[in-house]
Amino acid sequence: MAIKRYKATADTTIVNAFKPNLQIRGTGSNMGMADIMEVFSIYGRATSGSQELSRALVKFPTATISSDRTAGTIPGSGSVSFYLRLYGAKTSRTVPRDFKMVVNPIFTDWQEGVGLDLNTYKDETKGNTGANWMSASNTAGWNSVSGGGDWLSSSADYRYEQTFETGLEDLEINITPLVERWVKGAGAGGIANYGVGVKLSSSYEARATASVGTDQSVQNNRTGATKSYYTKRFFARGSQYYFKRPVIEARWNSVRNDDRGDFYYSSSLATAAENMNTLYLYNYVRGELRDIPNIDNGDPIFVNIYSGTLDNSAPSGTALTQVLYTPQTGGWASKGVYTCSVGIAAASTVVSPLFDVWYSGSIQYFTGSIKPNVLSAAQTVAKPVYFMNITNLKQNYRGNETARFNLYIRNKNWDPTIYTVANNDPEVLTIASASYRVFRILDAYEAIPYGTGSDMCTSLSHDVSGNYFDFDMSLLQPGYQYAFKFSFYDPALVSWSEQSEVFKFRVEDYEY
Repeated sequence: MAIKRYKATADTTIVNAFKPNLQIRGTGSNMGMADIMEVFSIYGRATSGSQELSRALVKFPTATISSDRTAGTIPGSGSVSFYLRLYGAKTSRTVPRDFKMVVNPIFTDWQEGVGLDLNTYKDETKGNTGANWMSASNTAGWNSVSGGGDWLSSSADYRYEQTFETGLEDLEINITPLVERWVKGAGAGGIANYGVGVKLSSSYEARATASVGTDQSVQNNRTGATKSYYTKRFFARGSQYYFKRPVIEARWNSVRNDDRGDFYYSSSLATAAENMNTLYLYNYVRGELRDIPNIDNGDPIFVNIYSGTLDNSAPSGTALTQVLYTPQTGGWASKGVYTCSVGIAAASTVVSPLFDVWYSGSIQYFTGSIKPNVLSAAQTVAKPVYFMNITNLKQNYRGNETARFNLYIRNKNWDPTIYTVANNDPEVLTIASASYRVFRILDAYEAIPYGTGSDMCTSLSHDVSGNYFDFDMSLLQPGYQYAFKFSFYDPALVSWSEQSEVFKFRVEDYEY
């Protein structure tokens, strides 16, 4: 899997906006149980130059992120990106355009509260549990005398910004440096996790001078806006819409391109890098991937390539000297997984099949077999059409399981003879660049879009058996039927091409 979502554990909206009578501000109100969060700025509604603001606060479970990293569920620092995702909620009110929002960590702990009213601000805390504009909790106020939350923005790791052109966009910001600081914690060079605040940037919040009158809750913003930006709404964690709740989404590239089933002899038609083939060794001990003793302590693992025959199906003679682009030193890829890159000279000088022997010192750990292909030019333009099938697809999956899917692919115009069918294994085609998406059958809602950007979070791996990928079913709402769709990258067209096949399955939340 290459996506993991961490749902918000608390959220609320705080305001210094006026109540409907335009006389009293709702600074004591709490909206922690509302299914919507709201961000806005209103200038000059109550009086000339009056300021009314709304901001959102959201917390996420850093401890869960840390424990998942320890368990190997998500990669270590530097190999994973974290995105804050808030989903826009439709509203009958005016939606502002062309503005910027900022996200900063909060450095004071706060309480979610149980208020609901986002319109008249009647759910005041009155000393009970819940944050409001002036208080972080029922026992502590904000450090700022004018309230509005305690925002940490002293470095680039603490300030994130997104532009909204139409005002209808979702908020999606890469906050990886911040999450990594949360994971470290306050005692180890990081910071305590009290969540983030979301507000309009200072140039879009209403202009005001805090010293005017006796209104303590006014924010001192002398360069702010003299127009209103009302109102941008986001779904809160209590929303009935499963896929719209606020999350931190971890994304990483988990692709393993094992060329054992797509191995090519070196050719003058390709560059030195393109002539390299990547091989993997998977060390399973009683069904679990385990590091090879001593190898994980710094001892190297080496790979020699031997030629052989189909009759003896075993390596023979001495290691090939035609191995190109050394070293043939293997490397540790992940727990129990090792990798090596090799290039083999032209087919005319080497007997097929080949055998890769993984060893260290006098110990041989593994011997694999390879059936190399020969790279050749063509006289026609490729017009690929594929047949596809998920060979291990089930009808139902548990909502808390991670499943591995094996995707069988071959050319659709494959036309074997009776002899070929009777004597050979079915043709398996490997797609080097493939991606999946998931949508809900009921309404075609795209639950997981194609992730083919820098994180490559929905890309498929491949090995000798073809393409495969892992998928975490907890990303989907149980009780519904979903479907996989696949897209392949076509280098000739410099474009992704979505395939026609649809593979349906259902996610259930079993209570027994």
